[in-house]
Amino acid sequence: MAVLAQGNWLDQIAALPTDATRYDFLRRRRWLHNFAAAEQLYDEIVRLSRIDLDRASGLARAAQTLAKHIDDDAARALGMRARGHVLHLSGRHAEAIRAYERAISIYRRLSRELDIGRTYNGALHTLIYLGRYGTATSWAKKARKIFQKYGDRLRLARLDLNLGNIHYRQDRFENALQLYERAYRQFQRLGEPQDIAIALRNIAVCHISLNQFARALSVYIQARSHCERHDMRVLVAEADYNIAYLHYLRGEYTVAMQMYEAARQRSEQVGDTYHRALCDLDESELYLELNLNEDAERLAQRALASFESLAMRYETAKALIFLAIAQVHRGQTKQALIVVRRARRLFNLEKNHVWSALLDLYQAMILYWSGNDIESRRFCRMALTFFAQSKLRTKAALCELLLAQLDLRSGDLTRSKQACLSALRRLRKAETPVIDYQAWFVLGQIQEALQDQVAATGSYKKAHEKLRTLRSQVHAEAKISFQEDKLKVYEKLVRLSLARPTATRQLAAFSYIEHAKSRSLADLISFRSLTSVGSGRKSNNTLQDAVNLRQELNWIYRRIDLEGIQATKYSWEHIRSLQHRARILTKKLEGIVPRLRTHDEHAGHLHAADIASLEEIRSAIAEDTLLLEYYIADGNVYAAVLGRASFQLLPLGPAAEIHQEFLLLDFQLSKFRLEESYLHTFAELVRAASEDHLQTLYRALIMPVRHLLQCRRLIIVPHGFLHRLPFHALFDGARYLIDDYSVSYAPSASVYYLCSKTKTGRSVVKSTVIGVPDPRAPHIGEEVSAVAAHLPKASVFMGPEATVDQLRKAAKDSRFLHIATHGEFRTDNPMFSSIRLADSFLSVYDFYDFHLRAELVTLSGCGTGLSVVTSGDELLGLVRGLLYSGTRAVLLTLWDVNDQSTADFMKLFYAKMAVTNDKSDALRQAVQELRQRYPDVYHWAPFVLIGNSIPQSQVRSGARSSQ
Repeated sequence: MAVLAQGNWLDQIAALPTDATRYDFLRRRRWLHNFAAAEQLYDEIVRLSRIDLDRASGLARAAQTLAKHIDDDAARALGMRARGHVLHLSGRHAEAIRAYERAISIYRRLSRELDIGRTYNGALHTLIYLGRYGTATSWAKKARKIFQKYGDRLRLARLDLNLGNIHYRQDRFENALQLYERAYRQFQRLGEPQDIAIALRNIAVCHISLNQFARALSVYIQARSHCERHDMRVLVAEADYNIAYLHYLRGEYTVAMQMYEAARQRSEQVGDTYHRALCDLDESELYLELNLNEDAERLAQRALASFESLAMRYETAKALIFLAIAQVHRGQTKQALIVVRRARRLFNLEKNHVWSALLDLYQAMILYWSGNDIESRRFCRMALTFFAQSKLRTKAALCELLLAQLDLRSGDLTRSKQACLSALRRLRKAETPVIDYQAWFVLGQIQEALQDQVAATGSYKKAHEKLRTLRSQVHAEAKISFQEDKLKVYEKLVRLSLARPTATRQLAAFSYIEHAKSRSLADLISFRSLTSVGSGRKSNNTLQDAVNLRQELNWIYRRIDLEGIQATKYSWEHIRSLQHRARILTKKLEGIVPRLRTHDEHAGHLHAADIASLEEIRSAIAEDTLLLEYYIADGNVYAAVLGRASFQLLPLGPAAEIHQEFLLLDFQLSKFRLEESYLHTFAELVRAASEDHLQTLYRALIMPVRHLLQCRRLIIVPHGFLHRLPFHALFDGARYLIDDYSVSYAPSASVYYLCSKTKTGRSVVKSTVIGVPDPRAPHIGEEVSAVAAHLPKASVFMGPEATVDQLRKAAKDSRFLHIATHGEFRTDNPMFSSIRLADSFLSVYDFYDFHLRAELVTLSGCGTGLSVVTSGDELLGLVRGLLYSGTRAVLLTLWDVNDQSTADFMKLFYAKMAVTNDKSDALRQAVQELRQRYPDVYHWAPFVLIGNSIPQSQVRSGARSSQ
């Protein structure tokens, strides 16, 4: 008590910045040189370690200094325990155990039995992290004997907590949960806030492993609230990380990214390097799934540096794996091989044979992609030798599939087929749709090489079915990443369907085309429709059940993959139970979808495998309108022409020639970005060259189907590089396509259909116009004034008024939304492209949180309309976020254009739209008039409408007349 009377010395010493200042502080205060002060310092270290690790670490060193001043062995042992505690929380587990062992040795000399028990118990978690379960069990038994002897119920509860950790690491989750909950009940009666926080965290982790997502999330939120109330900032950061991880496992990526960022900031504030690094590691993996490889590589590098500084081999190796995968995606195969081999050495040191073998397989795959078949085969056989003797059937199947592809490439078709069939046998009842897809696709390739077209078609169809199953179990944005090597099946099926064209085969080919195009975007729009349309409806509970089933399936397949990689002797039964659960959930989801269709027209698309049917697409096409869809498969371009009562699909020609002509046109258009003096001199030559390329492209893409285009409006659905082509500017030598048709665009026919079903605010006549002028765009103010004059009840927000909050409030009830500002288009990570507002930037992901009811959103400004076409023919850019947020149609530009010509076009377009309700017709008239002022294609052709721009009344009247 005498020490307490001396004031707030603990606060003072904790605030000191260096070891030297803390040493001097203790040296000058001789009244602190006693064991009571050492005990107070220890308690403060334990308390502070959950709030600020850096300060706690400094105090742990001060505790050892104080022990020297006192020259007391009990104080030295206490200082060692404090050091072990801080080292453990810092992730330096081997050093922590050495500190605990030194403390135990001192306590033995002093015959301080209860302190020995406390140290045994305190060290258990560190031993578990190091995988020393035998030692942990032995120390736990010794500690229990001591605590029972002294009747110490609080420490027995803490021991239960640590014993639960041992059970958990051995996958005995029910046993662990019982111990955690028993400890929690005792802590509520006897324990400190920190005990309760740790018990809640462990209970939540158990619920995760038992696939009880809702309970886990609820307990984590309870733990976070508890930690915040008691100012345990380290544990708040840890809870934020764990909540983010839960959402990541469920495929809720936007929520997960927001939570990871919050957890990362908190971890940095409290000096928690370990959880900050975990945020980087997980988010690196998340970005890999989103094909954001540059950011994935950056985060993996940062996680790698952190885990290396903490001397955590397993986590360091995981960071190296994500780094290598990002490098492979970016074409850096040599660097990736070096990184994989480095990770393998670390797993060897960890004696983690599963990961070592898996990295042999990774090396084999990289070598296969690099064309080094001999080395690829060697590493693949090494991996197969291990996996064939283990219970990891799916990994063995992957090895055999790679060997089958190696044999296929070398021409040994018999051996290739044998390896593939062996892989398929291993995959029976494995519940791994990703690998099932690969196996059937490879078998189809082998059968094609054997000239067995019928068998190949059957195998490709089975691969297609597996891919449909897989789509229903992966979050929409994650699908973009895995589709790169999986869309080949649709190319194969389209080509084989059209090899002997009949009406039935053409329709089948069109279905496969739709499955291949913008499916992730279609899923996103469909799910947004479900959440908005379903609210307040009788079917809402069923809708929510279906959404939950999809998320739980996503969760379970991730758990199966994680368990398979960990591959402890306790994992196999858990994997089998997960696979059984997946089969049950899949059947439930398949049973719910038909019931939903009877309640809601949107709900038929809940099962992500579904595309809009031919009848549904036709129902969205107005009279005097045709949908012209292009598809590139196996080096050829195909075109489908679809009307209310007509359909035709035919080949056009080699894609390479069309692509070359497109690149030449793109080169001519790029010249308009050069200096005015160049354009003044060579304007006629550039215009003539551009028109020549447009005429060649017209002959390749329009002329073969021109006789079928008996309509007034065209909806063009491009594919691949054709998304960047201004079809409306294609030239027949006398007239441009837009002179004969009102032209709009769509990412796919299914997306067009979903946009047509979007409920807009037609009962609302309000409009919103946003303008953020700057020196690069001096005409924005003029444009905003002109646009607002032609829109009904326009609210204008200019300059500092154009804030994110103002846009969010005004836009949700606007029928028309016009945004004139500069944007930043990120070619590396297009989903993080953004527009600039007065107070912040809005990215694609930010638009996902908007709820728009707009009939039309216009993006006017440099960098706002650009998109990247990635695997799966997915458009990644701001247009994606707007279509998802509920917009029926978006007006934007294919390339950045002159500020003055853009302002002139916008005035013309809105003036025409005030007269006609048909936006595509208004665009046609505006473009034709703009062309009189600016004859160069570069100035008048970039403006495009994407989505469904036809008035809903015309579609409905067309439906009645066709019926």
